[in-house]
Amino acid sequence: MVRYAELHSHTNMSFLDGASHPAEMVELAAELGYTALGVTDHDGFRGVAKVHQAARQTGLPIVYGTEVGMSRITLPSREGRASRRLDRGGGSSTPHRTDVPSSGTLPLDPPASGGSFQDVKAKHSRGRIRRMHGSKPANKPETDHLVLLAPDPAGYAAISRFVTRGQYRGRKDEPRYDYRELEEASRHGNLVALSGCNQGAVNRAALTGDLNAAIAAAEHLRDLFPGRFYLEVWDHGMPEDDYRNDLVAEVARLTRTPLVATNNVHYARSRDADLAEVLAAIAGRRDLDTADGYRPATDQRNLRHPEEMHRLLSRYRGAVERAADLGESLAFDLDLVAPDLPDFPMPGAFTTEIEYLTHLAFEGARTVYPGEDGRIDQRARARLEHELQVIGDLGYAGFFLVAWDIVRFARSQDIYCQIRGSGADSAICRCIGLTRVDPIRLNLPFERFLSAERGRPPDIDIDFEAERREEVIQYCYQRYGRERAAMVANVITYRARSVLQDVGKAFGLTQAQVNGLTKYLDTRNPKAIRAEVDLPEGMTAEYIYDICDRLDGFPRHLGIHSGGMVVSQQPLWQVVPMEWGRMEDRTVLQWDKDDCAAMGVVKFDLLALGALNGMHLSVDMIREVHGVDIDLATIPQEPVIYDMLTRSDTVGVFQVESRAQMATLPKMKPRTFYDLAI
Repeated sequence: MVRYAELHSHTNMSFLDGASHPAEMVELAAELGYTALGVTDHDGFRGVAKVHQAARQTGLPIVYGTEVGMSRITLPSREGRASRRLDRGGGSSTPHRTDVPSSGTLPLDPPASGGSFQDVKAKHSRGRIRRMHGSKPANKPETDHLVLLAPDPAGYAAISRFVTRGQYRGRKDEPRYDYRELEEASRHGNLVALSGCNQGAVNRAALTGDLNAAIAAAEHLRDLFPGRFYLEVWDHGMPEDDYRNDLVAEVARLTRTPLVATNNVHYARSRDADLAEVLAAIAGRRDLDTADGYRPATDQRNLRHPEEMHRLLSRYRGAVERAADLGESLAFDLDLVAPDLPDFPMPGAFTTEIEYLTHLAFEGARTVYPGEDGRIDQRARARLEHELQVIGDLGYAGFFLVAWDIVRFARSQDIYCQIRGSGADSAICRCIGLTRVDPIRLNLPFERFLSAERGRPPDIDIDFEAERREEVIQYCYQRYGRERAAMVANVITYRARSVLQDVGKAFGLTQAQVNGLTKYLDTRNPKAIRAEVDLPEGMTAEYIYDICDRLDGFPRHLGIHSGGMVVSQQPLWQVVPMEWGRMEDRTVLQWDKDDCAAMGVVKFDLLALGALNGMHLSVDMIREVHGVDIDLATIPQEPVIYDMLTRSDTVGVFQVESRAQMATLPKMKPRTFYDLAI
C-alpha cells in the first residue's frame, strides 16, 4: 500500500485562494488514508483552530504551517556565494536588505494612514468621531512564496512570531517579511521549509529554464534551513510540469537537496476547481475573461489518492514516500496552552490577586451593603465570601481585576460605562463598581454567572459610550503592549448581497448592473438568490446561481470583532499570529471568537453603546443650561415613566424598543427599575 501525506494545501481560510472548508479537507484526507495533512494557509494560522477540531474527530495527524511571500532579492552566482561563505568563515548567507527595519523587537508603529488616534484624541470634543480606515492594497509587490512547517509547538510559536513581525512591519493584507527574521525563526523553531508553488524562487527560475538561478535560490534556502529544506515536485497535468520537475530534480541532485511530492492543493475535490477559479478572479479584481490567462487549465489541484500520486511522480525516486515520512514526523497535537491573564500590579501589602480582589470587594461593600457599627451586612458578607471562594478556586481573580482596571480608567476619563448581562448576578461586580444592579436584594443566583459546573470563564460585557470607546481600547494597547493585547477577529463570510456582487462582477457584469440586482435583494441566504433575482436566461445565469449557492458561508476576509479584546501575560503570538486591522491603530488576532473559545483564549467584550453617549450629552447639556449636576444612579424612580413602559410607549428607548419587548412589557407591568433589570 502506498503511503502519502499532503504537505502543501490551502483551505478557504486563505481567503479567496482556497475552495474547501477546513473540515472538508481533513475529512477527505482521512478517507484517502493519508499519514498526515499539512495545512499551509497564507500568512498565518487563521484556519488552525477549525483544522484542529476536525482532526480531533477524525484522528488524522496534522502538520501546521503557512505559506509566506518573501521579498524578491537578487542572489549572487554560485561561485559568488561560495566566496562569501569563505569570507564569512561559514557564517550566515542571508542577503542584506536596507529597506527592512532590523529585527529584535516587533515593529509596532501603526502603518501610515489618515492621522493617528492621538491626533483624534487631542482634538476630542464629545460627539460623533469618524475614524479613518485604510484601503485594501492594490498592485502588491511580487514575492517569492515559501512554505514553512512546524515540527512541534516551539516551531509553531516561531512561525507565529515571524508572521506577526511581518504583519506588523507591513499593513493590512500586505505583510513584509525579513530574511534575517526568517533565519532566526528557522534556527529557534527547527522549521522545515518547502520550495513552494510556481511563485516560489526555485520553481519560478525552473519554469524559465534558468538552472543557475534555480541553484542559487535553492542554496540560499538550504543555508537558511540546514538539513530541513525540501524541493517540491507536483503534476497538475500541465505541459510545463514535466519540464519544471525535471529541472528541479537536477537542482536537487546538484545541491544535494531532497525532493518531496506535493500537489499544491486548493480544493478537496476536483469538482470545485471552477469555484477556485471564480475566487481567484475575485481576489485579482478581474472578470473571468481577463483572468483566463492566469488560471490553471486543469482541475487537478485537489487531494489525490496516494496511488495516483505514486503513479504520477514515481520517476522522482523517494519523493512520495518522503512526503509520508515527513508528514508523520512533523505532525503533533496542537493542545496549545491558553495564555494567562497578565499579573495585575498590586499595592505592597498584597501577595496574590485574590487577596487584592477580596480587599476591593469588602471596601466597596462597606458603602454598598452597610451594616451596624460601620461593618458589612452579614447576609452580604456571606454572599461575598461564597463568590470569592468560587473565583479563587477557579483562578479568575485576575479576570475581575483587569475588568475593574478598565472600568476605573473609563470613569477617570469621564466615560460612561456599565456592565451588562449575567455579570449583574455577582455581588463582587456590584462592590467593585462594575454594575449598579443589586444581586443580593433581587436574590439573583451567582451560579448563573460563574460556577465550576459551567466549565467556562465568566462572561463580562462592558458597555462604553460609543464615541469614546476607542480611548478605552487604546488604553488596553498602551497598558499591556501590542504583543499582549489584541482585538478578536471577525471572519466576514459571504451572504446573498455580497456574494452576488462579487460573483456577478467575476462573470462580467458591471458595477451598475450588480448594484441594480442587489439593491432590493431582501434575503441574506445565497440559496434564495435564484428566486429573488431575475437574471437573463442562459448558461451565464445558471453559473452565477450555482456559484452563489456554493459560496454560501465562505469566508471572504478578516474583520474586527465588535468589541472582543484579549489581554495576556505571555506574548499572544505564542498562540496565534496578530496583524493590523483595517481600522486605524487596531491590531487583531487571526482567530474569531469561536476559535478563541475553542482554544481556551479568554476575551473581554468592550462594547459601544450609543444610548450612553446620548445620556452623557444630556447630562452635560443640563449642567450647562441649568447648572444642575445629575447622577444617573440617584435619579428618582418616577411612576409616569413606568406607566409609559406598561403602555409599550418605548420607541427609541434602548433595549426595550424591540417588538418582543413591546409585546412583553404590558404583561410584566414593571413598576421599578429592578423589574426591568431582571
